[in-house]
Amino acid sequence: MRIVIASVGLARGSPYQAIYDEYVRRLSWSVELREVKLKNPLPPAAARVEEGKAILNAFPKDCQVVALDRIGEALGSEALALCLRHWQDGGVKVVGFAIGGAEGLDAAVLQSCQLRLSLGAMTWPHLLARVMLIEQLYRAHSIIAGHPYHRE
Repeated sequence: MRIVIASVGLARGSPYQAIYDEYVRRLSWSVELREVKLKNPLPPAAARVEEGKAILNAFPKDCQVVALDRIGEALGSEALALCLRHWQDGGVKVVGFAIGGAEGLDAAVLQSCQLRLSLGAMTWPHLLARVMLIEQLYRAHSIIAGHPYHRE
């Protein structure tokens, strides 16, 4: 299975990127990060719409889209692993994760997703949410593989 993460913001050279890269290195799933950055500043509502378009364009056709959304489902690690395993066993080739910017995700992204996933009721900076997501993907992969990481 392949994972595509479409995320607003650039993390190159940041401490967030180093942590993210470490978890990607551990995964046997192919992970591709597609960073979205608008060229020109826009008013918040217009920025959310344009970021949403760029996020959706980052995903290949027939991609299961998961939107990280504060009011989404707060799945535990095991439940996320079960969901990913179900998709993998069902022949899903690509799962895409959408991480919005300061204004959140556009309605078009939320309407196109198969799952709205919450990292909790708190609002997280999008670069930190990226790190939290990749760690949970590694944890889910470990659960599926029966690796002891989840129990450490």
